[in-house]
Amino acid sequence: MAAPSAERRRPAQGAFPVSLRLRLTLWYSAVLTVVLGLFGVSVYTILVLSLTSQIDQSLEDAANGITASANLARVLDQPIVIIPAPDEPLGALNVSAQVWRLDGTLATQTENLKQRTTPLDPEGLAAKRPGRRNVRWGNDHLRVHTYLIRANGEVFGYLQTAASLRTVEAAGSALLVVLVGGGVLSVLLAALIGWLSAGRALKPLDVITQTALQITRADDLSRRIAIQDPNDEVGRLAVAFNETLERLERLFNAQRRFLADVSHELRTPLTAIRGNVDLLQRLGGADPESLRDIRSETERMTRLVGDLLVLAQADSGHLPLERKPVDLDGLLLEVCREVQVLAGQVHVAVGEIDQARVIGDRDRLKQVILNLVTNAIKYTPPGGRVTLGLARVQHWARLTVSDTGIGLPAEELPRIFDRFYRVDKARSRAQGGAGLGLSIAQRIVQMHGGRIEAASEGPNKGATFSVWLPLESETKAKPAVSEAEAAQPVKRGRLPQLLRR
Repeated sequence: MAAPSAERRRPAQGAFPVSLRLRLTLWYSAVLTVVLGLFGVSVYTILVLSLTSQIDQSLEDAANGITASANLARVLDQPIVIIPAPDEPLGALNVSAQVWRLDGTLATQTENLKQRTTPLDPEGLAAKRPGRRNVRWGNDHLRVHTYLIRANGEVFGYLQTAASLRTVEAAGSALLVVLVGGGVLSVLLAALIGWLSAGRALKPLDVITQTALQITRADDLSRRIAIQDPNDEVGRLAVAFNETLERLERLFNAQRRFLADVSHELRTPLTAIRGNVDLLQRLGGADPESLRDIRSETERMTRLVGDLLVLAQADSGHLPLERKPVDLDGLLLEVCREVQVLAGQVHVAVGEIDQARVIGDRDRLKQVILNLVTNAIKYTPPGGRVTLGLARVQHWARLTVSDTGIGLPAEELPRIFDRFYRVDKARSRAQGGAGLGLSIAQRIVQMHGGRIEAASEGPNKGATFSVWLPLESETKAKPAVSEAEAAQPVKRGRLPQLLRR
């Protein structure tokens, strides 16, 4: 029952996919529609208010002219208003006028009203106060002003002036047609331009998408995206994508080399074990020498697997590390004493040493120093010298391991910390190790917030490995080490008497 449900959901997910190009076009059109709508409403409102204001001014001028010619009197305690009836409409806007007495009878009106006996604005007249109103009169729309006719604070009658709003309505309708028609055409034209512009702008994204799909289908990480303008948004995206591809290619090649090296390293002890087992089977008994070889190869394979596990944990960020104060000077002396037995005819000693404390895992840091020292001993001929040093350089502790061995060619320095890499190709794996010690040391140092460097003046001139670790007081804020500080020579001074050989 679950499968049909999933099948029913699939069409709904992609029933109507909306492309980015269409969304951008719709956004352009919607924004332009809102802007044109606001602009049209503003223009229409301003036009109507302006024309209405002109009509109000004409009505006010007509009212002033009529009241100026009025004769006001009182007969038998009744206020009388006498105004000569104008023979033609007042003003250029065909203004009409009516004068009403206090008793509600019509005193006079303009000729264009055609003997109208009802007020122009009944509600305004009933209110008995000045006002302005728009009134419907038949099929016409009028603007009506109501005024009080008074003298010496006494009201003698009411005056109503009116003018048609037909001109305002006609102008507003014409403007509305222009705004709506022009707005629709503008939105359609903008949508077309936006569609074409969005397609042109998004075309590089289509190229990136097609290139990515081709890379995925062909498993060819060497391909890159052509960049036209690296300064715009799409160009920066292409640059970032190319950098990602380059990094993926490096990681893929490194993983491929890593798997090949691991296969080779594991095959060697397994071959030796299988050969000794076959020999024991032919002999029909336990040969002590073969058993020793089996044990040796088994221990070697165990160390290799352990080193690979440490690297895998470090790469995944799951390598457990303690965060406790560690005295590097005491740790350095401890390592020097322990390696005396392994040094053979190589002279191992401590040079100038300062007191330095860092925050980290003591066992892991000891593993770093042991890896560097044993590596230096392996590549230093008998009678040579390995010197350990520790100095404080501003906010950093600088731990150095120098030797007088075979040295490092300049072209080998960038690869010295690669996994399974060995400088002396002539050494056997049993003598030179699997080539994981420096890689492990580098990862541990990096996880402590430091860095490790290798320097050499050339073949047979020795090498110096420097480990930079932030001091305890600077663990949370570590300034960068300048090139001048990093290039300082390793100090070799007086050696402690207890460590001289």
